[in-house]
Formats: sequence, structure tokens, C-alpha cells
Amino acid sequence: MFCLDKSGVSRVTGVPSKYWGQGFSPRGEKSRFVLPADFRNTVRAASDDQRILCLDKHHKLPCLVGFGLSRAESFADQILHEERVALERGEPFDPDERAAQLYGFLRTTFDESGRFVLPDHLAEQAQVGEALYFHGGGSNFTIWSPDVLFAMGPGWDSAKATCRALMAEGQGRGGRGKRK
Repeated sequence: MFCLDKSGVSRVTGVPSKYWGQGFSPRGEKSRFVLPADFRNTVRAASDDQRILCLDKHHKLPCLVGFGLSRAESFADQILHEERVALERGEPFDPDERAAQLYGFLRTTFDESGRFVLPDHLAEQAQVGEALYFHGGGSNFTIWSPDVLFAMGPGWDSAKATCRALMAEGQGRGGRGKRK
């Protein structure tokens, strides 16, 4: 993937990535969370070897979504596809609204250990308390408040069980959580 930087020079922006796996992080010192190792290297590779994590509110689910910078390069095609599907179904579609949803993500940095600060406005939208559960989802991963995840329907039973197991594992280690 190539784009022009501020000087007009073409550069690689990161590789398309797939996210799988799970992780759990309690809120740590300075109100930071830890991006699990299952996702950390993939996000970095997708962000041109920079430690940049893209975050936004999921457009359908009551959680956040995370990904690397390269995912933004697929947004224009995604909008066109969603518009075609809506037209075929006779449903309304506003490409400007969808573009605002997709391109309105926040970029934040994380350190070598994966620690990052979750901005308050995103934490509030996802009802984040003292912990986060991370769940792989292909081109992105979802980030849940455990309480919100536990209220989801039976389609999320496997994720709920994994979250509970990771929480219990963290409590067994003095509450530090699974910091992969």
C-alpha cells in the first residue's frame, strides 16, 4: 500500500491485516490499558511499523473497534459495496454519513508493552469500567466492557466464556489480568 506523505513522496502505509485471538486488560496505572500481544504486532505492521492504534465506536455493536492504519485504505471500496447492497435491497444509504462513521476514528499510540490511554469519550460510549476484553474479528478487533459483553445474546457465548476465563486467570495472579 502506498500513499503520498506531506512532501509528496510515496511511502508504504502498512500491510492489510487480519486480527484473531483474545485478550484481557484491567485498567492500570495512569488509567492505561494494555493492547494484548495477539494484536500488538499486527497493529504495528498495519501502521507502517509505528505503534499507532486506531479506535472508534463500533457502528452496530455496543463496543469499540480497533485496527491499524492500513485498514482505512479499504474504506472507499467498503462504502461502494455497502451502497450497492442497499440499492439492491431498496434501502436508503447515505455515503457521506457512512464515510464520516468510517473515517472518524481516533489514532492513539501505545508503548512497547502495549500500554495505551483510552480517551474518555470513547470509554463513555462503550460503558468501559475497570477492564477491557479484546476479541479478534478479521479486519479489526472488538474491544468490550466485560459487563456489556455479558449482556449480549447467545451468539456471543463463546466470547463471554473466554472473557470470564481471562478475568479469572487475572484474579488468580493478584488481579493483574492477562497482559500478553
